Amino acid sequence: MAYRGDRGRGGFDRGRGGRGSPVPSDRGRNSPSGFRGADRGGRGGFDRGRGGRGSPVPSDRGRNSPSGFRGSDRGGGRGGDRGGRGFDRGRGRGFGAPREQGGVFLENQPATVDARVADDSDKALVARLRNTQLGNDPDSMPLRPDFGTVGVPIKLRTNFFPVRVPKGPLHEYDIAITPAAGTAIRRVRRRIFQLAEQTTEWQNSGMRGAVAHDSSAKLISARVLAQPLTIKVPYYDDDQAGPPEKGGKEYTLTIKFIQEINTQDLMRYLNGDNQYRNYNTLPVISALNLILAAHPLRSGIKVGQDRYFFRSGTGPSNLGGGLEAWKGFYSSVRPAHRQLMVNVNVCTTAFYTPGNLAVQMMTFSDSSFGARMEAFCRGVRVKATHLNYRKTVKCLARQNARQYTFTCDELGGRVSVEQYFLQKYQIKLKYPNLPLVDVGGQKKNFLPAEVCEILPDQPFRGKLTDEHTAAMITVACQPPNVNGNAIMNNGLRELGFVNPGPTLGSFGVSIGPNMAVVPGRILPRPGLKYANNVSPAVDDKASWNLRNIRFATGARLEKWAVLLIGDRGRDEFQGPQDPALRTVINGFMAMCKSSGILVSNEQPPVVAANIPPQDKSDPLRRSAISTIRDSLMQLRPKPSLVLVMLSNGDKNIYEGLKHLCDVYLDVATVCVHVAKIRKEKGQPQYFANVALKVNMKNGGVNHKLDENTGKWLSSEPTMVVGMDVTHPGPGSARGTPSIAAVVASVDNHFAQYPASLEIQESQKEIITNLKDMMVARLQLFRQRSKVLPKRVLVYRDGVSEGQFNHVRLLELPQIVKAFHTFDQPKKPYRPQLTIVICGKRHHTRFYPTEGKDAANDGNPKPGTVVDRGVTAVYDFDFFLQAHGGLQGTTKPTHYSVVHDEIGFGSDNLQGLTNALSYMFARATKAVSLVSPAYYADVACERGRCYLRKLLQGHIGDGTTTSGSANTDEQDVMREAQALWRTGVSKNLKDTMFYL
Repeated sequence: MAYRGDRGRGGFDRGRGGRGSPVPSDRGRNSPSGFRGADRGGRGGFDRGRGGRGSPVPSDRGRNSPSGFRGSDRGGGRGGDRGGRGFDRGRGRGFGAPREQGGVFLENQPATVDARVADDSDKALVARLRNTQLGNDPDSMPLRPDFGTVGVPIKLRTNFFPVRVPKGPLHEYDIAITPAAGTAIRRVRRRIFQLAEQTTEWQNSGMRGAVAHDSSAKLISARVLAQPLTIKVPYYDDDQAGPPEKGGKEYTLTIKFIQEINTQDLMRYLNGDNQYRNYNTLPVISALNLILAAHPLRSGIKVGQDRYFFRSGTGPSNLGGGLEAWKGFYSSVRPAHRQLMVNVNVCTTAFYTPGNLAVQMMTFSDSSFGARMEAFCRGVRVKATHLNYRKTVKCLARQNARQYTFTCDELGGRVSVEQYFLQKYQIKLKYPNLPLVDVGGQKKNFLPAEVCEILPDQPFRGKLTDEHTAAMITVACQPPNVNGNAIMNNGLRELGFVNPGPTLGSFGVSIGPNMAVVPGRILPRPGLKYANNVSPAVDDKASWNLRNIRFATGARLEKWAVLLIGDRGRDEFQGPQDPALRTVINGFMAMCKSSGILVSNEQPPVVAANIPPQDKSDPLRRSAISTIRDSLMQLRPKPSLVLVMLSNGDKNIYEGLKHLCDVYLDVATVCVHVAKIRKEKGQPQYFANVALKVNMKNGGVNHKLDENTGKWLSSEPTMVVGMDVTHPGPGSARGTPSIAAVVASVDNHFAQYPASLEIQESQKEIITNLKDMMVARLQLFRQRSKVLPKRVLVYRDGVSEGQFNHVRLLELPQIVKAFHTFDQPKKPYRPQLTIVICGKRHHTRFYPTEGKDAANDGNPKPGTVVDRGVTAVYDFDFFLQAHGGLQGTTKPTHYSVVHDEIGFGSDNLQGLTNALSYMFARATKAVSLVSPAYYADVACERGRCYLRKLLQGHIGDGTTTSGSANTDEQDVMREAQALWRTGVSKNLKDTMFYL
């Protein structure tokens, strides 16, 4: 039988969704001011992050913001290869339309590499720059040293389209709105600009069809506008016929000239003019993005950055729980060698399902245990049906329609909301026990949710439940030919690129109809070694099996124990003496032994924890964690590792358990699902997956690079480092800290990566205490290897392009300070340092042009690398898809070198990065992100378990949300520090406890 390691679909303890996975793997006038509804006659995106990374991820970094899926990359990106943290894909959940079959996109159409690359002018540019002083400029990013040559050459289509840049200058203007009160609301600003465009002043100023704006503060014009320029806008909502005759609002737009933007400087930059290498492209890129956005801003709905959603096409897909998935398109201008490009990609996000607010609130709450109604309704725009006005829900009240009373002279005294609606409007409330919603501004205005209708076309900006996340993936995950056709057919049309409107015409901008074709290469597979120099057979999907293979270095499994968690699951064991349990334990021990782990024949002690049932008054299940603690404390002596058999996929049990054992009890844990580990079918594979983690957590080495592949790494003492930061997502208590992780190799096997894990200021991307975290990693390297490294290679994850310089200016000096702590008299310690930033939050996709260069699903083959055509003009970067896609369209990782003292050539760094992508220890497959960065991300996710209370919006004994104005951020930080304590306990901190 072939035993496969974590296959990216959740591995041995897979839950129901990547970052959000339950088991992320080791996741009236007479009314009072409080009720004014009687006489008043008168807002979610998905960026994951990596949040979920998935986090979906995302991003936010997107990573931790829950509601925007880029439809092309689910299943092929990290959500698809994350061992135990993969989503539960394709399992007949019934959401959305069925997936279409994959195939090679435009396979039978000719593909010719773009002339601007085919003539090798990019190679000539690199050679020319290498011989200039610019190449040694310490204040600039490293120049590209060369282009890679290793591998099988191929041609790839990519979702970039050429943009004709206008010859004349663009004119930038700033827009101020007065009065400013109320204009912070995006909907209001957008409406002001809609009305402004209808005014005589706008028409007569020459702006009609000749300007593009962001409906906020910036305007780009194709011609010079008269100064000063002011436009008065009588305001009224879109559901009103016109402005009121008396007492209406009036806004004034003041449009002020800022600068002239010379587009020809951009062309000099694109063409490789030495003098323009450090030219700031941002102003002209931003201006052109505004111009290209003019059409979709009018015809669609913008969500987040550069993503537009439209009602046309197949329509939304029901996600259940009061939400639906909309498909749309991403559009952003990017510079490339000798050509400005626009990157177009498919994307998917969650919208509210229109309907009765009360019904949808209850539907959302019932969709998942712990889902809160307030998380659903906060910010949603509604229509009050009893008086026909529109309002935005600010929050939920603490009282319902029966509990809340007020004095109403018209009805003879004090009445409840339920009585008021019955007597005043003859409306008998169906849900009087449902919390009231506050739709007021400065003053409270409580309404029963059932008299509110959710208005259409509203993106959901809250945190998706695990069930919603799984449903979103089902909708978003489509093969490359489907996504490619969607871009070519619907995308270009919906974005207004096929038949350009008056705005593009007035600027002289047009978009080419065909995707760019660029050269790529398929890198050779790295050599891998297990015990006795056995090399596994790596297949076309960059995966292999563990049949007849022993780990390179087997760890010792001693003083271990088994914990049974009883939570009323149907597959649970009957107790410690259950014969079926002993059969499972013996089978697992046998697999560990056959894999090379040194296991004694002594049976491990077994303890059971029968936990209290779920209770909405205890959403974090603290009583259950207390019971688990009591059970673990019975184990004497204290075990070195506990195999935890989970009853179900409740993430609160998993996260609470990890917090308890990592921070308080100082014991390593490996979690498994009872339903999976006791099922005979696939049981050896499951045992093998568990053994992968057990070996690494106990200090073993699963597999290594062979001598040839690892020759460069082993030639001198080298420490490979992974760094990442994860942020609190929507629904978190405001001020919840971010979590930073630094992992680093400890010897020349490049398998063990212990971690430094810390909390820091909320939403801060740069690592605050990087110096001390690096010192800890260097000390452990010296302890294990008896020498300090001479080279340090850092893979930094989770940094946007706008923060590349922040890494160079803020993090690089901290790393150097860490080096200097090891200085000796007259002998400073200064190893060579290279920093590579890994980017997954991009929209670049590649499509093979020939069947022989494609995987079975139409995606590029594992090892596909691209460093020409759509990469940086001057800087050292490349795209690498090391992994094989599971489902959907694979997303390559973008690697950018921001500091290089080692002096890498393209082939060396690309090959090394590809090889390290095969070293992720809990999988027998290549993964989509180079392993050190991946480990840092997994460590950050473990840190989130410790702050789960705050990340779910709970403070002290109560509940808050990210938007609560009364949240004291200092109190939140103090509570976070109390939860974090001193971090990971002493016996675990130098191990891969987080894996």
